[in-house]
Parts: sequence; C-alpha cells; structure tokens
Amino acid sequence: MEYSPPPLFKQGASARAKMIVFALISVALLLLDSRVGALAVARQVVGTVLYPVQMVALLPRDALVGMSEYFSSLSSLEKQVQELKRQQIAVAQTVQQAAQHQAENNQLRKLLDARERVPGKTMLAEILYDARDVFTRKIILDRGTQQGVTLGLPVIDNQGVVGQVTRVFPFTSEVTLLTDKEQAIPVQVLRNGLRSIAYGRGQAGTLDLRFMAPNADVQVGDILITSGIDGVYPAGLAVARVIQVESNANGAFGRVVCQPLAGIERNTQLLILMSLPEMPPRPPEEEAVKPVKKKKDAAATGATPAGQGAATPAATPAGAATAQPPANTTPGLRPAQQPQAAAPAAAGPGLRPAAPATTPATPAR
Repeated sequence: MEYSPPPLFKQGASARAKMIVFALISVALLLLDSRVGALAVARQVVGTVLYPVQMVALLPRDALVGMSEYFSSLSSLEKQVQELKRQQIAVAQTVQQAAQHQAENNQLRKLLDARERVPGKTMLAEILYDARDVFTRKIILDRGTQQGVTLGLPVIDNQGVVGQVTRVFPFTSEVTLLTDKEQAIPVQVLRNGLRSIAYGRGQAGTLDLRFMAPNADVQVGDILITSGIDGVYPAGLAVARVIQVESNANGAFGRVVCQPLAGIERNTQLLILMSLPEMPPRPPEEEAVKPVKKKKDAAATGATPAGQGAATPAATPAGAATAQPPANTTPGLRPAQQPQAAAPAAAGPGLRPAAPATTPATPAR
C-alpha cells in the first residue's frame, strides 16, 4: 500500500528559496510600477473590488461612532436648550423690569411736573402696603417723623388729592384716603365755583356731596377742586369728577356721587405736601358786652345835673352815677338797700332843689 503525505506536509523548495523568489518578484513589480506605471490599472481594479468589503468591515466601527456622536449631540442640545430657556427667562425679566422702570420714570416725571405746579415744599414717598384694617381706606408710606412728616399733611399724585396723613411713626406714616368713610374735604365745582363738602363712602371707592339742594347747578362730568377754606389742602387741587346726579323732588336734598381722580391702584409713588397753605390771621375775638339795665335812679340822676348840677356840690356823685351806671352800687350795702337809696331820686324832674341832698347822704352811712 502506497502512502503519500497530505499536500500541506509535502516538502518542496525550502522556505528560504521561496522568500527569495517572492522578494525578487516584489522588487520587480515595484520597479515596474515606479518606472512604467503598469500596475495603476490593476490597483484601481483591486480597490474597486475590495471597496464593498471595506465598507462592510467598517460598519461596526461606524455604528459605534454614530451612536456616541448621537448621544453626545443629544446631551449638548439639551444643555443648549436649557441655557436658551434660562436666557429667555432672564431676557423676559429684563424686559419686564425695563417696562416697569419706564412706567415709574413716566410717573416720576408727572410727579415732578405736579411738584412744580404745587406751591410749597413737597416730599416724594413710596407706597409700602395697605393698612391691615379691611374696612378702612388707608395706606402706609416710607416716610416718617425722621423725614419731617407731621400729622395733617395732605398727600397728592399727578392727578389730584389722594388723602391726608393721620398717623406718623419714626420711619413710616399712615395716610387715610379721601374715599374713607371718616374723611371729608371741602370742594368747589370748577365750572361755576359752587362750594360743598365731599365725604368718603368707604369700600365703594367714591365720594358723596351731601346736603345739596335738588336744584343745585351740578352736572355729570363736572370737576371738583379743593376750595382751600379748611387751611389743610391748597386751593385748586383736583379732587374728583361727578359721575351721578340724582334730584329727589320729594326730599330736601339731592344725591351727587363723584369718582376720585387720583388713585393708588396705578401709582407707587406719591407727593407729601410738607407745608400747609398760609391763611390770613384770624381777627381778635371781641369781648361780649353785657347790656346794662336802666334803673329808675339813672333817669333821676341824669335829670339832677340838668337842673342844678353846678349849684349843689352834693349832685356830683349823682352825675358820676349817670356816666357810669354800675357805680350806683354802693359798697357795703345789701342789694335790698340800694333801691331804697334810689327811691327819692325817682320823683322826676319836678323835685325841689333840696331833694337831691338825700341821695349823697346814703354813702355817708
């Protein structure tokens, strides 16, 4: 039986000989390609044939790279979105603050214009919050006694009168609005000068002109201004506008409802009038003079000097009694004794010259 080894184990040329042969072939191909360029076409053909194989071999790597890029881009996009949202919120806040500052600047300009129109010294104050009592119309300002605020000072805005300072603390002050039910302000109609007093209506937020005659010349749309007769509010400040007029034919008074022109709902800063209007001094009060009762002896005493004031020296006290009627009250006598002393002098002008002598004899007691 003949045995032949497998082709792999067949022994032919030695490995060294094979290496030399293949090395010579490679050098020859390199020289041929570099000198002549005969293998360029073969290279392109081989590259074209092997390209799909290369793509298939690179698919796992490309998949891994694509996944890593996807997740990295996704996280970066999320970060960008969050950053853009934060920027949007910041820009929105900036725009809102800019709009608020613009509104405050406009209001401050109006207040400055109002300050130029109002006589006297004024102070700018900011509204902190409303008062705790819900049944009153009061606000708290950021100015107090440390800044010179005192009780009774009026508070205004660019539209008109807001209220009056009713309580003062070291660094804050309480202002009662005109619409409070405990407030009243003297006003007059700008159109015809009709004077009245406006009372607050509390939570209704309006004013009443009470005790107005049914035929009073007040119309819807009339502007009410301060009359200045109270010595607190300067004259000429706008107060309210008439919105309703009711004439009651059966009653003695009509009803007039007014809407205040000034309001804290659309304002954050107000003006405090630091100086009250100067009023002329009051005239001195005249002392009440009690009427003097005419007594019977006054007529007789006045007649005595006419008849013989120069002839009888005893008539001098009687003349003094005529010039000063209370002088007939003699010191040391009881009230019951005085008419007795005056009784002889009441006889009238027909008395004898010696009759008046009894009158001065009375003080001799």
